[in-house]
Formats: sequence, structure tokens, C-alpha cells
Amino acid sequence: MAGRGPQRGRAPQRGRSTVRRSTDRGPSNAGKKSPAKGLGGEQVEGRQAVRELLIAQRRKVQEIWIASDIDASDIIEDIVQLAEASRVPVNDVSRRVLEDQARSEAPQGVLAFAASLPEANFESLLVAHGSRKPFLVAVDGVTDPGNFGALLRCCEGAGVTGVVVPRHRAVHVTPTVAKSAAGAIEYVPMSLVAGLPGAITQMRDKGVWVVGLDDSSDRPLFDIANLADEAICLVLGAEGSGISRLVRERCDMVVSIPMMGQLGSLNVSAAAALATYEVARVRAVSHP
Repeated sequence: MAGRGPQRGRAPQRGRSTVRRSTDRGPSNAGKKSPAKGLGGEQVEGRQAVRELLIAQRRKVQEIWIASDIDASDIIEDIVQLAEASRVPVNDVSRRVLEDQARSEAPQGVLAFAASLPEANFESLLVAHGSRKPFLVAVDGVTDPGNFGALLRCCEGAGVTGVVVPRHRAVHVTPTVAKSAAGAIEYVPMSLVAGLPGAITQMRDKGVWVVGLDDSSDRPLFDIANLADEAICLVLGAEGSGISRLVRERCDMVVSIPMMGQLGSLNVSAAAALATYEVARVRAVSHP
């Protein structure tokens, strides 16, 4: 896999003897929680997502399920040993029971139940921390969980300091988002706001440059080079509908990603990758 960052050491190799077997069990109290009204993230599925949940130690993990027929692998050993170190119960369940509880298409034989993701304070995202100026991403009308998860993964890799999400009419952190993000939800601060237009006004009042991405703009993405080293927020909309009129009107600048082929647009996660890494590139040149 390309683009790997610094490798963290795995937990010592040990057997699965620490796993309590409980085949064909129903969901525990951890699995019966009512849907969250905040960011979500109580059910995490997929091997990498569960592993990062345990490594980050950002929130309490109540229980982990592993399919009883799962093949042995390094990452499963990591999950078991990390859970043991944090005193998190690990239970073997039948594949059928696990997949009945799962909400993503391919949970990879692993899921975890955890406390909700903590919401970042919106105002705190607008403040520089040392020499690190805010580098934010806001999403407008993004409802596809796979795209949102992939977007969060791009944001984490590019060094985004916060993601702004509308409280209504937007996807939050579902199991599919968590799996697609592959652990990024544990590291990228996210703030829920009542409305994006109002949040943009607050950002601008605090000196944050707000740049919308919209296919209809004649200005190319590369025009943000002069702003990338400033406090900046990139606003991305859903594929097709793009950013709303009210959001567009409040942006300092609206740019588009130049399309050299026959297609007219990219999905929001691909657009996020290009835009966030353009900002990261400029910042890296300015501060080698």
C-alpha cells in the first residue's frame, strides 16, 4: 500500500487463549444502545478501524466481537493483545451473529462497541495552536457514509486540524463511515454545527479564509496557493448537488478542480484528497 506513514510496533505475538468463546450469543448491553444524537461512532467495524480505536485510547471501549471462524493474522493478534492490555472484553461469536449485528457491508469479522465520539468545540477549531494555523474542512450535504469515511481518512493524512459537520441533513459517524475511515475518526477532531452558513460567518469573523469547491467555478483549485498558508477552511458539497447557494455566497472564494478528461466531476472524497493535499503541499514548502 502506497503512502504508509511511520510504522508503530505491534503488540507481542500471543495466542487467542485470551478470547472468551461465546458462540451464537446475542448482542450484549453494549450492542443494544439507542442511536446517538451526536457524532455517533458507538459501533466500529473492520479490522483497521477497531485496531486504531484501541491504539488511540480516546474513548472507552466496552466490548469487542471477533468471528469464531476468522483466520489468524497479525492484525487480529494486535487487536486481541491491545484489548487485553486495556482490559477490554474480547468475545468470539459466530459469523452469523456478528454479521446480523453489523451495519457495514463487510465488517471483516471484527466489531467493537464503544462510547460516542467526543465532539470538538467549534470555537476551539478556529484558534491557532502554536505556529499551526487552523486547517479545516467543512462538509455541506454529504450523506453517503462511504464517501464521508474516505474523506475523513484523507483529512487525517493531510493534517487537517478539524472537520465541521452540520447537525442535520448530513451523515454522521455510522459503522460504515468508521470502517471506510479506517481509524481516522479517532484522530480528526469533528464539530457539529447547527447550520453551515452561520458557521462560515463565524469562521470569517475569526480570520479563517473559507474556500468552497464547486464544479461550476472558473477559478482552478491552484488559486488557493496564496491562502493555503493562512488559517483556511475548505468547503465540500455532495457530488451532483455541490455546495448550497447560501454556503457558496458566504465563501471568500469558490474554486473547482480542473478536469482534463471527459468526466465533469470527482466524488467528494477524491475532491477532498486533492484539495487537502494541495494545502498540505503549500504549507510543506513554506515550512520545510
